[in-house]
Amino acid sequence: MSFFHIVVVAAVVAAIGAIAWFVMPKGKNQTLLRTAALLTLTCCYLMWAITYLAQLHPLIKPRRSDLRAEY
Repeated sequence: MSFFHIVVVAAVVAAIGAIAWFVMPKGKNQTLLRTAALLTLTCCYLMWAITYLAQLHPLIKPRRSDLRAEY
């Protein structure tokens, strides 16, 4: 089920990126605005995907190795 979520969100982000590509106003800063919009979408997607995937396999019970064993 996790692969499905990653693909669906990637498709939504790609659609938003395509819309942003064509909606940007014409002008001398068009390339800068397109780059900023697509970079923002990419970074937000990667942050979400890494956080989501990291929660699929969390550390069960981290143990410190410098503690004495309890009796």
